[in-house]
Amino acid sequence: MKVMEPSGVAVREGEYGDRIAAVEPGGVEFIPLSERHGRPRQLLWTWMSPNLEFATIFLGVLAVAAFGLSFWQAALAVALGTGLGALSHGVLSARGPSAGVPQMVLGRLPFGHWGNLIPAALNTVAAGIGWFAVNSVSGALALNTLTGLPPWLCLVIVVAVMVVLGFFGHNLVQAFERYAFPVLAVIFAVTAAVILSKAQPGFAGSGGGLGGFLLTVGATFGYAAGWNPYAADYTRYLPPDASRRAVGLYAGLGVFVPCVILEIVGAASVTIGGDALGQPTTAFTGHLPGPVAALALLAITLGAISANALNVYSGAMSLLTMGVRLPLTLRRALTALACGAIGFLVALAGLEDAGHKYESFLLVISYWIGPWLGVVLVDAYLRRAGEFGPLLYDRRHSNPAGPIAMVTGVVLSVWLFSNQELYVGLVPERVPAVGDIAFAVGFLISAAVYLALKPLRR
Repeated sequence: MKVMEPSGVAVREGEYGDRIAAVEPGGVEFIPLSERHGRPRQLLWTWMSPNLEFATIFLGVLAVAAFGLSFWQAALAVALGTGLGALSHGVLSARGPSAGVPQMVLGRLPFGHWGNLIPAALNTVAAGIGWFAVNSVSGALALNTLTGLPPWLCLVIVVAVMVVLGFFGHNLVQAFERYAFPVLAVIFAVTAAVILSKAQPGFAGSGGGLGGFLLTVGATFGYAAGWNPYAADYTRYLPPDASRRAVGLYAGLGVFVPCVILEIVGAASVTIGGDALGQPTTAFTGHLPGPVAALALLAITLGAISANALNVYSGAMSLLTMGVRLPLTLRRALTALACGAIGFLVALAGLEDAGHKYESFLLVISYWIGPWLGVVLVDAYLRRAGEFGPLLYDRRHSNPAGPIAMVTGVVLSVWLFSNQELYVGLVPERVPAVGDIAFAVGFLISAAVYLALKPLRR
C-alpha cells in the first residue's frame, strides 16, 4: 500500500537523505517520505551510547551514598524507576515514524500551538542547557583526570566536539552513536566486572528506608524519562510503515539496559569506599587498576559527548518548536550552536561542587516531566485512531486542557510531596518516611485533570 504525505503540514525543504557529512537542512518540519531511511534496530545504539556515561553511574552512587539505601534496595529502586521511564520512552518513540515530526511538535496536540510553549521552553532549558551542562562537566572532569590539562580547557574540548555533532544534525549524530557504542560497551563491561568483584552486596546502607527508596525511584525515573521529550526526534526519519512494536521495543531497551547496569555498578562502587560524593569521578576510577582506570576515564569522556550530541540537537528542536524564526535552511544548525554556547557557560559555572548540583538537578527535572507525560500519554491514547497532521502547524489550534492539567499537576505535586533541601512538601514534612513521590503524583493528577476537561479538548 502506498503511503501518502499528509496534507496541511509544513514539509522540510532541502535534500539530505542518509548522508553523514552533510548539514541537516530545515528545522522542525515534517520529514518527506523520500527522505526516510534507517531501521528500528538502530535505536539500540542511539540510546545505549548516550547512557553509557558517568552521569548514569553517579545516579547509582547517589542511591547509596546520599539516599542511604542498601545495595539491594538501590538495585530494586533503580530497576523500578528506570523501567517506568524506559516504558514511556518506547511508547513515545513508536509515534515518530508515522508522525514524521519531533517530539515537541507532537506536543502541540495536547497543549495547543501556544500552550505548547510551556513544555517546549522547559525542555529547551533542561536539554540544551541543563543536561548539556551536566554531561559537559562529567566529561571535562574525566578528561582533566586523564590528561592533567586545566578543567576549563578540557571543557572547551569536549563542548567543541558536542556542538559540531549537533550542528551537522541527525545523520552524523546517529553515526557517532553507532561507532561509539562498541567502544563504550567493552570498556564499561570490563569496568563493571572489576567493580562488582570488589563490591560488598551485603552493604546495609545508612537507613534510607522508604523515603530513600522513593527518592531513588524518582531520580532514576527522572533520568530515564528525561529522554522522553526527545523520543520522536530520532524516529521521525524512519519509514512510516516501520513496525511500531519494534521501534518502541528497541528504543525502550536502549534506555533500560545501560541505565540499570551502570546505576547498579555505581551503587556497588560506594560499598567499596572512597569520597563518592565529594570527588565522584576520582573515587570511582580509584577502585580500578591503572590501565582500566585510564580507559574508564576515556569512556566517561566519550559517553558524555554521546549524551550531549542528543541534548544539543533536541534542545535546538525544542527552541525552534517555540517559534524561533530564522529564514534560513540552516536554522536548526544555528540554533544548535546557540544552545551549545549557553550550555558551555552553565557548565563552566558547574565545575565546582558538581556532585551536589547534579543531585538537585536530577530530582527537580522529574517534577515537570511526570505531569507532561500524564497529559501526552492520555492524549495519544485518545487520538490513537484519528488524523491530526494539520493541527501540528495550525497556529489557531488551541487546547487549554493540556496547559491547565500540566500546571495543576506540577503545582499540587510539588506543594504536597516535594522533598528537597530548599523546600519540603506538606506530606514529607509531617511523614518523612513517605519521601519524594512528586513525579508519580504529578503524572496521575495531570492525566486525571486532562481526562476530566473533555469540553476543552480538541
